[in-house]
Amino acid sequence: MPELSLISALIVGLLGGGHCVGMCGGIVSAVSLALPGQRPRVDFLLAYNAGRIASYTAAGALAGAIGASGFFMQHVLPVEQLLYALASVMLVVLGLYLAGLWQGVLVLERLGSVLWKHIQPVSRHFLPMRSLPRALALGAVMGWLPCGLVYSVLVAALATGSVAQGALLMLAFGLGTLPTLMAMGLAAARLKNFLQHIWVRRGAGLLVMAFGVLGLWRVM
Repeated sequence: MPELSLISALIVGLLGGGHCVGMCGGIVSAVSLALPGQRPRVDFLLAYNAGRIASYTAAGALAGAIGASGFFMQHVLPVEQLLYALASVMLVVLGLYLAGLWQGVLVLERLGSVLWKHIQPVSRHFLPMRSLPRALALGAVMGWLPCGLVYSVLVAALATGSVAQGALLMLAFGLGTLPTLMAMGLAAARLKNFLQHIWVRRGAGLLVMAFGVLGLWRVM
């Protein structure tokens, strides 16, 4: 049921807003202060976020390709079922995180920090951000910032076993993160407060967990 995966990825992106603010909010705020003129520029913020989401989509396509290559071992191991079960488990883990019940996804961020040490210096070439191409390029670099939510959804992209489906899944996640980070760049606090409300987080977490449990039930 790929439509459920897309919905859950969108929800994780949207309701993971509190985590996004913690991870990327400072960067977005700094970017906003560096924009030409006295006020945040919507076009610059859109370009920055377009670059970030493009990197998510590319990573999803790569994960889907790796998953597809794994399907060649289907005659040896039930690779498709194993990957689908792993993706479902990650949805449950994400649901627990969104509900504020368990912080397990943060372990993945520490693993990703090794790669980020090699990528982060590239961002200096696009600062100060004085043009739309620079904003786009900076967003593309920052899309590889270590993030437990991103890595968790990438596991689901891996399980799709498809370049197109993996890219689409990460695109849905990226679009889900857009409202919060745009609001952060434009200094709009209302959306942030709404997304961090305990009952909103609990409801979203339970919904994502339900998708994961449903996936595990289908595997069994």
